[in-house]
Amino acid sequence: MKNLILTVHQLNDYVRALLCKDPLLQKVYVRGEISNFKIHSSGHIYFSLKDKQDRIQCVMFRQSSLHLTFIPKDGMEVIATGRVSIYTRDGLYQLYVEEMERSGLGDLHLAFEELKKKLREEGLFDANYKKSLPLLPQKIAVITSHTGAAVRDIIKVSRNRNTHIDLLIVPVAVQGIGAAEQIAKAIEYVNTREDIDLIITGRGGGSIEELWAFNEEIVARAIFNSKIPVISAVGHETDFTIADFVADVRAATPSNAAELAVPELSFLQSMMDSYKKTLLNNIMEYLKLKKHQLDLVRNHYAFQTPRVLIEQQNQYFDQLSQGLYNAIQLFIQKKSNQISKIVSNLEVLSPLKVLSRGYAIVTPEGEDKPIRSINDMPPDKRVNILFIDGQAVCKVEKLNQKNKIIKI
Repeated sequence: MKNLILTVHQLNDYVRALLCKDPLLQKVYVRGEISNFKIHSSGHIYFSLKDKQDRIQCVMFRQSSLHLTFIPKDGMEVIATGRVSIYTRDGLYQLYVEEMERSGLGDLHLAFEELKKKLREEGLFDANYKKSLPLLPQKIAVITSHTGAAVRDIIKVSRNRNTHIDLLIVPVAVQGIGAAEQIAKAIEYVNTREDIDLIITGRGGGSIEELWAFNEEIVARAIFNSKIPVISAVGHETDFTIADFVADVRAATPSNAAELAVPELSFLQSMMDSYKKTLLNNIMEYLKLKKHQLDLVRNHYAFQTPRVLIEQQNQYFDQLSQGLYNAIQLFIQKKSNQISKIVSNLEVLSPLKVLSRGYAIVTPEGEDKPIRSINDMPPDKRVNILFIDGQAVCKVEKLNQKNKIIKI
């Protein structure tokens, strides 16, 4: 059988394929000590993991390194999670790290993530609950260790920025047994005071164990329940705690917390000067507008020639008076014509009009109802006869209905 001759690339590629087919090597957990740690300008991390006998080359690409919660360094013992493959160009077998945590801290990280998930689901991280920081606080409560570097940094930065703001130092333990309870009680105590406008709580950087008091649920709920705005100032820029997520504002460092809380006196003076300038400009513009309006009123023709205005108003009054008089006369004439027409209609219907043509109206004596039929005039009755120019009283002596002859 003829021997199979491979190129170097073919051999390395074959070995890489074999490694990729092994499911155990696709996600392995390796404990070791970091050495030869280096961050490339691309953001990728190159290092070795070693134990007492051996070492393995490792690479952690930038997209994975962004999720690190600590800064790796030589001599640090870690647990790296990743896959095993070969870098074919150099024939280098290495571990491609996707996640990494400090050795021995797995349980703490798990507890951290579980509490973080729980509080997020309850809404303690929601932006709707975040309170705004006061622009010019009169007194700030600083809840931290009174012997640590954090309190010194806060005092120094605050005094350099503004000496008119008071600081109330509330000393507490920031690590160890009972530290979380002290911090929570201090926050509750400060909320009972009427003179505190802002709270800063935190400490300097450290390991996850040293910062753990600020990952306790009791501290998170005390911050959330605080009526006073809270700035969380725990550790350095890369350190995140549960307190950071719950607080109204997260500061990268204690010094940064002081910068966020205490406005610079020079900035306030500049802001006041700007407000003063704006106010004066607005006043001048307002006065200029009112002066212009006054000039318009003063130069109005009514003030320049008041007699002409009065004469015009008199003429207008005369026109209104004449118009009113004409309207009244027209109304009276119209009503007079209506009355004349009514009177004419009444005259046509008047009994007196009939009497003027030679007719008379006969009524029984003592009654007003006219006699319309001969049957209403029995003999020997007295009747009244109304003429156009007078009235006669007669006695009925004889009736002749057929020939309609009546003797009276």
